[in-house]
This record gives sequence, C-alpha cells and structure tokens, in this order.
Amino acid sequence: MAEYQTIRTAGGVRTAEIDEGLRAHMNKVYGTMSVGMVITALAAWALSGLAMSTDPTPYQIGANTYLTEFGATLWTSPLKWVIMFAPLVMVFAFGAMINRLSAAGAQLFFYAFATAMGASISWIFAVYTGFSIIQVFLITSIAFAGLSLWGYTTKKDISGWGSFLIMGVIGLIVASIVNIWLASPAIMFAVSMLGVLIFAGLTAYDTQNIKNTYLAHATSGDSEWLAKAAIMGALNLYLDFINMFMFLLQLFGSRE
Repeated sequence: MAEYQTIRTAGGVRTAEIDEGLRAHMNKVYGTMSVGMVITALAAWALSGLAMSTDPTPYQIGANTYLTEFGATLWTSPLKWVIMFAPLVMVFAFGAMINRLSAAGAQLFFYAFATAMGASISWIFAVYTGFSIIQVFLITSIAFAGLSLWGYTTKKDISGWGSFLIMGVIGLIVASIVNIWLASPAIMFAVSMLGVLIFAGLTAYDTQNIKNTYLAHATSGDSEWLAKAAIMGALNLYLDFINMFMFLLQLFGSRE
C-alpha cells in the first residue's frame, strides 16, 4: 500500500512537471511568434516609408501620394516578384534545414523570414488606409486568440483536419497565382473567403498539434529538439495569423 502511494505521488509530480513544461513551451511559441510579428510590422512600415512620399514624382498612386524611385523599383519592377515569393522559398528551405540547424540558428532564420515577409507585404500601406489596416489587425488578433484557445483546450481530436486544410492551402496558392494574370474580382473574393476559413481552421489545428507534439516528447529529455519544435510551432501560427490578416484585409480593408 505504501509502495502504491509512492508510485501515485511520483506520477502526480511527473504530471505537474509536464504541465509546467507545456506552459513554458507554449509561452515560447507565442513569444517567438509575437516577436516575429513585430519584426514584420516594423519592416513593412519602414519600407513603405521609404517607398512613398508626398513630394511629386512621376509615380502618383493617390491624391497626395507618390512612389519614390525606391518605391517604383520595389513595387513596379521585376524585383517585386522576388520580394513576393522570397518568403515562400524561405518556408520550404526552413523545413528542409530545420534538422541541421541549432535552436539558435532556427530562431535567427525565423526572424530573417519575418523580415522578408514584412518586405513582401509592405505594399498594403500604399493600397489600404492606415485605419483599416489597424482595424483588420485587431479583428484578426481577436479571432486568432479565440481559435488558438479553442484548439488548445478542446477535448475533440481535430488531427484529421490537417490533410484537408493543407489541400485547401495548395488550392489557394494555385488560384492566387492564376488570378495574378486573370485579375478577376470574383475569384479574388472567393479566394479571400475560403482563405479566412482555411487559416481559421489551421489556427486551431496547429495549436492542438503543437500541444500534442510537446506531450508526446516531453519525457525525451531532448531540450534542443523541443526548442526547435517551439520555433517551428511559432512559424506555423505566424503563417496562420499573417494569411488570415491578409485575406480579411482584402475583404474588409478600405482602399486609398
């Protein structure tokens, strides 16, 4: 009986340690993601400031807004395609390199990716009003927090959503690339609506997956692997947030 009590107590201590470790792990995920978001916002704002001016130039984009020479090069030359697709290339590179990188190297790569993402979406400051960008960002933040909390706390196993959601993402990428040349408002609206729904689902799915991954490896003792798992989890949630924000902005943003 005494032996049973010892085992039960030890099990309780281990469970408490795992719960504490899970909280620290999720804090690491959300903290890394938040830093990435700040880097992206600063990079986008800084580049847009260099790209736009109230001083008249040959490149007028609004009543009192003009592109600088730098802005014209950034957003109207072939360089725009490099900037647009660089984050996508970096995501695939990150997935291929993650096992060879240290945790510190993976975190640095993530921050470099966040900077590249900021450059790729800096054009939104030339198209949408500042107020609508802030408004949609707040809406996205509230929706993301609710979806992520549900994914973390729900007892329902939503792991089966993964394959369908990834197929949806691939479809969105293909449709978005095709619509670059078609420029169809109907396709853009449909893609934006589906994009919001798909990345809302991915927010909940990825949160639960991050939690389950930690619980499955909590007793392995491999702190380096868990640190890299936290960074990869931060990347997944970061992408969910950014994509949901961009699709909501296309639906509800007020254009200049």
